[in-house]
Amino acid sequence: MLREVGATRYVEPLHSGGSVPGVVEADDLGTYVVKFTGSAQGRKALVAEVIVGELARALGLRFPELVLVHFDPAIAGHEPHQEVRDLHTASAGVNLGMDYLPGARDFTPELAEAFPVDPLEAGRIVWLDALTANVDRTVHSSNLMVWPTLGVAPPRLWLIDHGAALVFHHRWDTSAPDKAYDFRHHALGSYGPDVRAADAELAPKVTEELLRRVTAAVPDAWLSGEPGFGTPRELREAYVDYLYARVRASAAWLPTDFPTREDLAAEEARRAERTRRGRPDWLKRVPDLHGKPTAEQDWSVHLG
Repeated sequence: MLREVGATRYVEPLHSGGSVPGVVEADDLGTYVVKFTGSAQGRKALVAEVIVGELARALGLRFPELVLVHFDPAIAGHEPHQEVRDLHTASAGVNLGMDYLPGARDFTPELAEAFPVDPLEAGRIVWLDALTANVDRTVHSSNLMVWPTLGVAPPRLWLIDHGAALVFHHRWDTSAPDKAYDFRHHALGSYGPDVRAADAELAPKVTEELLRRVTAAVPDAWLSGEPGFGTPRELREAYVDYLYARVRASAAWLPTDFPTREDLAAEEARRAERTRRGRPDWLKRVPDLHGKPTAEQDWSVHLG
């Protein structure tokens, strides 16, 4: 089960994500990134965070500790934005906290150029994402952090943000356990992920017992009221059954075809060219204020 803590100080909101999580300090002297139950993504996003995050840790991948955070909106009364205060009011009670990694950096394409990732580690992460149908770990939004970054220890990749995983739980009646997903644009695809070795290593570890232990960490309140299921226990068993069936069908969904960085760069260039050609003539002559002007956009033409 997840530890429970009480929020004692609201530090700041994080506007980088659509759910607007908040950084809080708690009565165990820890600092956490809290995802709120009242966010637009709903409680299923929190269910996915718990199941995938705890599964990742059980399989030996680096993922911050999760805790249940008792949150009183009164501690964030100084928050100036009304929409964020409304979110807090709607989230009074138990929310989900993730251990804050101070100084961690986003695994961006620029950082990736100089950061080595072992093919087997890349394969393990891709395999987990494929198993859990995580559609939100792309070259444009990696949901990976590099930490620590202060030279105390070698920097390592840490997984975060799995609210967009388990896409099957949005349409239980139409999701097939052997369904394949398009992982060509996975954030680690250009590192030659050894997904076959990862499958041989990790698949035997994903047992029904492990899945029951992982799903048991989800609070009953977040599993109540799901259409087609009478109790939280029934819904937990549905997650166990689906994921266990999926891991046994890995031969059908195991992603093995990944483009190189050069392929991705060429695809991005083609996309940009299609976008440029689709612009009206008057807009093509507007200078690019975010980069060096092209010949077509030479500022001297417009400045006389």
